[in-house]
Amino acid sequence: MTKTLIFTDLHMTEAGTTIIGLDPKDRMERVFAHAFAHDPDATQAVVLGDLTHHGLPDEYTRLKPLLDTCPMPLKLTIGNHDIREEMYAAFGADTLTDGFAQHAWVEDGTLFLLLDTVDEEDHAPRHGGWLCEARLGWIADQVAVHQPDRIVAMMHHPPFDTGLPGVDRIKLMNGSALLDLLEQAQVPTHLICGHVHRTISGMVRGLPFTVLKSTCHQSPLDLTNPSTALSVDEPGAYGVLLLTDNQVIVHSEDVFAAARPVALDAASE
Repeated sequence: MTKTLIFTDLHMTEAGTTIIGLDPKDRMERVFAHAFAHDPDATQAVVLGDLTHHGLPDEYTRLKPLLDTCPMPLKLTIGNHDIREEMYAAFGADTLTDGFAQHAWVEDGTLFLLLDTVDEEDHAPRHGGWLCEARLGWIADQVAVHQPDRIVAMMHHPPFDTGLPGVDRIKLMNGSALLDLLEQAQVPTHLICGHVHRTISGMVRGLPFTVLKSTCHQSPLDLTNPSTALSVDEPGAYGVLLLTDNQVIVHSEDVFAAARPVALDAASE
């Protein structure tokens, strides 16, 4: 079994500012500390975008030393609150592949795809995602070159509806193009997304998916409100991806709720 830690929607702000009264830096530090203490055997970690709240240089500067505390290899992509050029300026050349915050690597026959879904040409509504032809071609090339046994595709914007009206207005707007590619690969594939600030699981076109919570603030379960900015003070969280020879398992761990349970002794059972 191999383990990957997944963080998303860090929303780092400048010092002295908060989101719905919450300090993203404090929340992220708590989530990181919990993850690294409870899952030190993870072989890698990824961040699924919205590294910052406004894409400001000072926000990336404030974020960088926290990311540097990660004790395992860490890969980043960006979200709709990020600015690709500012992220690159802060973190360097390793954050981009062919000009985008996208990465591909293979471990034990599994192709990991970390996608950059940020719209750079105003195809989508503000905060919506879009994959240009260059990025779609890159994805197809990775699948063709590596001929994987299975694919784990990770990204910020979900390429499907979630039932939350506000979020569904700003999903990956050409998600069908990505799903077409993954279907054509005819390889078992699991999709893992951020952006929604809520834990959701399901299936689209026969492909299972998981959406993970933010390290900071979350979205309420409101299936009628069209707002794209609904936020609640619920525990920060992170994901744990487990891969075995024949399974893909994704856990979501809340950090500020009760701690992980301690085994009861026989007298207490």
